[in-house]
Amino acid sequence: MKTWIGGAAAAGIGVVGTLALVVSSLGGPFAQAAVAVVLSAGAGLGWPFFLGIPAKRTNGIILALAGAVSGIAAAAVSGPEYLYWTPAVIAVGIMAVIIVQLIRGTGQSHRLESTLGASSGVLLCALGAGWIATARFTGMGSMLLVAGISTGVALLVGAINWPDTIVAPLAIVFAGLAAPLTALVLTGVTVIPATAAGVLIGAVLAAVRRLNRTRLRPMPRAGLVALALGPVLAVGSLAYFIDKLLIY
Repeated sequence: MKTWIGGAAAAGIGVVGTLALVVSSLGGPFAQAAVAVVLSAGAGLGWPFFLGIPAKRTNGIILALAGAVSGIAAAAVSGPEYLYWTPAVIAVGIMAVIIVQLIRGTGQSHRLESTLGASSGVLLCALGAGWIATARFTGMGSMLLVAGISTGVALLVGAINWPDTIVAPLAIVFAGLAAPLTALVLTGVTVIPATAAGVLIGAVLAAVRRLNRTRLRPMPRAGLVALALGPVLAVGSLAYFIDKLLIY
């Protein structure tokens, strides 16, 4: 699959995933958690294929479970610390990844790469609970909507088949502009926190785009899904922490 075609497809999948996370918040935390579980399954099961690490099925199941448990916990826990269980889920997930490497036995190839790569996937999937936490913390008409629109804008800009030196700054600038505009028109979020969220989200997604374009081998379809959904899940927690630190 050509790089630009894969990038455009990943952007489309990411936009759909972001829209699902935002709209599902209208149905309550458990409806949003159900969407997060589905997206975590797509990201978690595909992440080992994206990185090309061994033990793909076992590592993928661990990653998917980490995202599912973290999302359900964020929907069920009493506030105001909606990500109370997420650090524990990440820790257990990384321990499970290490145990998988031990079970593989001595002398296996790419052990370090597999451990580090799968651990990063655990982190991305588990941080998807941040979308649920953001919705429960201040509601849909707040940072959730700002983060959703900024993510969509950054993904669409990233789909442009131009060099990274041009697209990356554009993604950061347009996401940084979309966030305060959304805040002023549709939410009660002040301009500075919204701008900070937009710029950071744009930077994260631009960095992931660069990671994809450095690949030399073809991208499997499962890996493409993980590339699209993993960063989208992670920016949910980014929005949540900015919401708590700069607004409340």
